[in-house]
Amino acid sequence: MGTMTEISAGDGFHLSAYRADPEGAPRGGLVVVQEIFGVNSHIRSVCDGYAADGYQVIAPALFDRYEKGVDLGYTAADIALGRDYKARANADAALLDVEAARAAVAAAGRVGVVGYCWGGFITWLAACRLKAVACAVPYYGGGMLEAVAEQPKCPVIAHFGERDHVLPVAGVRTFAAAHPDVGVYIYAADHGFNCDQRASYDAAAATLARQRTIDFLRRHVG
Repeated sequence: MGTMTEISAGDGFHLSAYRADPEGAPRGGLVVVQEIFGVNSHIRSVCDGYAADGYQVIAPALFDRYEKGVDLGYTAADIALGRDYKARANADAALLDVEAARAAVAAAGRVGVVGYCWGGFITWLAACRLKAVACAVPYYGGGMLEAVAEQPKCPVIAHFGERDHVLPVAGVRTFAAAHPDVGVYIYAADHGFNCDQRASYDAAAATLARQRTIDFLRRHVG
């Protein structure tokens, strides 16, 4: 189990973050970027899982700039509230916070970034705009298809669901064609297939995507 800590962004803003450490020396660092639901129990469990795989993991609370302590579930009311927070969020500010999280675990070695839903979009932007990211893995990143013109500075793989109503599979294929160096994987699943707290959870897709992610992290982080 990890603990909450505080980190400082480049503009001086202080935000909370969930940090999970591995047993023994870390293989490297990993920033986990939240969905629109905050650093909730699912994101914390994701961090704990990657820590068990040997990484020093940190998940910055990207909504702290708008409201502290956002921790939502997956009801219709939670989704509506999460969308409101996302509408208020600024991508440039989120990247400042992701960079602060990266710096916080940089002593562990190379640092990758993994993000989900809105966090997948921020992860894509981090790959394209930040300088010290070793690799990036966006999962069904809402907004990625509109950011197709961005060019990554590090290795990237991306996971999508072919039944995703947020990210139509035709757009995903267009994105893949525009970025032949990005490993784009499409699963017989819906949006949010990695989250075992959502009705759209797909165990087979989540397991395969996670194994591909771990293999990718082993190559590019350690």
